[in-house]
Amino acid sequence: MTLGFATSARSSVGLEWEIMLADRGTGDLVGRAPEILDELAPAIELERFSLTSELLTNTVEVTSGIGATVAAAAEDMVDGIRALRTATEPRDLDLMCAGSHPFAQWYDQEVTDKTRYQALIERTQWWGRNMMIWGIHIHVGVEDVNKVMPLIRALSTYLPHLQALSASSPFWAGDRTGYASNRALVFQQLPTAGLPWLLDDWAAFEAYLDDMVRTGVMEDATEVRWDIRPAPRWGTIEVRACDGMSTLPELAAVAALIQVLVEHFSRRLDAGEELTGIQPWFLRENKWRAARYGLDAEIIVDRDGTLAPVRQHLRDVLDDLAEISVQLKCAKEFAGVEKILATGASYERQLRVADENGGDLRAVVRHLVTEFRDGPTLRDHLNALR
Repeated sequence: MTLGFATSARSSVGLEWEIMLADRGTGDLVGRAPEILDELAPAIELERFSLTSELLTNTVEVTSGIGATVAAAAEDMVDGIRALRTATEPRDLDLMCAGSHPFAQWYDQEVTDKTRYQALIERTQWWGRNMMIWGIHIHVGVEDVNKVMPLIRALSTYLPHLQALSASSPFWAGDRTGYASNRALVFQQLPTAGLPWLLDDWAAFEAYLDDMVRTGVMEDATEVRWDIRPAPRWGTIEVRACDGMSTLPELAAVAALIQVLVEHFSRRLDAGEELTGIQPWFLRENKWRAARYGLDAEIIVDRDGTLAPVRQHLRDVLDDLAEISVQLKCAKEFAGVEKILATGASYERQLRVADENGGDLRAVVRHLVTEFRDGPTLRDHLNALR
């Protein structure tokens, strides 16, 4: 199989944000995305952002246009959220985002009426119906297809860092799971999801796709659901490991970290270096540790098995790559990673709210709604980053 890879500007950025629709009175999920998207379609046709459906009718995905900087892509998200609110406010619906809803039940949710979603549910059954998960997807442009698989290999070592920073799914269907990111472990139950195969080059990826299509595992490259995957249609690498984030500044911080890492490794390839990742068994262990312990995880950082607290290793990365963030004009967003480390990730805030309210998960929903409302509807958040 020969698969083309679109032309894209090096280290350009695109953002995807999966947003829940919640009833303002009960905090439970509401499956009204189809009618909302139909209503808004004519008004947003010419916008840079897009609003689209997802697997469940309780979700709207907001997607940015292509940004030369993280701030440009984030500004599209502000516009998209503002447009979405014109339809949700009159319906008394709140917007919120996290890796999971604190108490919603899978059997109350409706699957979007699209062939590919119905086919997924038919194949995956109970696990598919349990995909009550929300994430952010970060695209970074790669100018040379020969860089794609080496970049994915190098970035895989940093998956636990990204997973820990974004972890926001400590509750599942009303239960306190003991995990910072329960979403990470649920999502990998889908066929072709989970950690990426560390392939040597694009030809190896084409061979992988040929095998998977020929044997009926998937129909095309869009069904590769790895935590980091090539996105041939857009000419990007797409990082999909992160839980949904409840504020725009945190989303922008993680996006900046990913953009800087891609540019860092791309420069090393330009210099003729070979990018080596860590062993697959270390990657698997790191994923579990980040899902379980979040920012308190101790992770494996090199092929020798060296252990380091993820918080400290992230701070080392921030110090080492700060200059690249300046050059990419995302230094303030990049510095937002330190704020997450200092004040806590979403899973920590959710657990604290639950504890302060006697375990009442409706209070956690109110907290997430408030965080989301105080963030992406206000350009003040973008101005603070500049």
